[in-house]
Amino acid sequence: MAELQFFTGTMDSGKSTLALQTNHNHAARHRSGRIFTTHDRAGEATLSSRLGLTHEAIEVAADFDFWHYVVDSLTHGARIDYLICDEAQFYTRLQVDQLAKVVDELQVDVFAFGILTDFRTDLFPGSQRLVELADRMHVLQVEALCWCGKRATHNARTEDGAMVVEGEVIVVGDVEDTGAPGGPAGPPAEVAYEVLCRQHHRRRLTAARAQAVSLAPEPLPFG
Repeated sequence: MAELQFFTGTMDSGKSTLALQTNHNHAARHRSGRIFTTHDRAGEATLSSRLGLTHEAIEVAADFDFWHYVVDSLTHGARIDYLICDEAQFYTRLQVDQLAKVVDELQVDVFAFGILTDFRTDLFPGSQRLVELADRMHVLQVEALCWCGKRATHNARTEDGAMVVEGEVIVVGDVEDTGAPGGPAGPPAEVAYEVLCRQHHRRRLTAARAQAVSLAPEPLPFG
């Protein structure tokens, strides 16, 4: 029986690498699949791993319909045994419902890979729906580490080196600093992501800030 499986972990836990490995394993057994992704770090229509592996993929826009795509492909004679769905946290709830329907009605396996929570520690809508519907959920065993050495459990966003907890959920490139109200736009803010343990995410203590604190001069003694 086909299944909807959800593989989750923080950034740097090997989700995209596992997605590529899963595709390789099934293709090696002469199964025919399709690879999907969205907002990948390598650009549109590409599934990439931080290890440097890449594979051509189908870009999932907000209005993409998985059910229509699979039914249309099968109707025109294509063979589809499984779907690899990377960056599934960015899928809409409706798209996850479509994936579940593909599994149940067409007996096509779906392997979804994604992050559970965003930089605000809120569940992504796509991930929440996958938790609700998946036949099986797997937490990746490759543990990403916070700068302190503890297991990283939270994803942090930094702008110009400072951690932020507000803003757009999806930021693909740099964000612009609009400057003071009514004033000219400032230079783009450098946006980056970092994994932290819960303690340091709560304290907004990133690796750069921790280093700055450690390099700060000791206070002068008085008295």
